[in-house]
Amino acid sequence: MHELGLIIHVGRILDDLSEEEKISKIASVTLQIGEVSGVIPAYLTDCWRYFREKSELIKYAELKIEPIGAVTYCEDCGETYSTLDYKKSCPYCGSEKTYLLTGNEFNIKEIEAC
Repeated sequence: MHELGLIIHVGRILDDLSEEEKISKIASVTLQIGEVSGVIPAYLTDCWRYFREKSELIKYAELKIEPIGAVTYCEDCGETYSTLDYKKSCPYCGSEKTYLLTGNEFNIKEIEAC
């Protein structure tokens, strides 16, 4: 379960930020997670609940998750399409000369201090 490692990393970032900005409490953290990032949102939420009990900074903070759709680009025809629906083969021209545009991200989008 790499989700715990991700949450620990986010926690370190929050700790560093709280020192720099003199923040004593965080109300919420919004993460953007790509559909094909390999991160399971339910596991991440469980790890967040566990981790926040160990930190006064985020003890009552809400974790918000925004999914980022997986989109693939076809180099042959220039079209984009849903990666989950069609995988590597372009539904417009059948080419496999494609690459992932979005959907593999794991970003901290927003931190709300209180």
